Amino acid sequence: MAKSKDVQVTIILESSSCVRNSVIKESTGISNRLELKKFCPYCYKYTIHREIKK
Repeated sequence: MAKSKDVQVTIILESSSCVRNSVIKESTGISNRLELKKFCPYCYKYTIHREIKK
């Protein structure tokens, strides 16, 4: 049997300035959060998407 050394981690990204996000979320103290600039289909523009905790 082969040993599984690699574990895939699923990351959930959420737009920081989207019109459908009415609640402003505060940081939980973790400083190494992933931020990507990608297209938001709800805003129809490029916004910063941040990693959220599920």
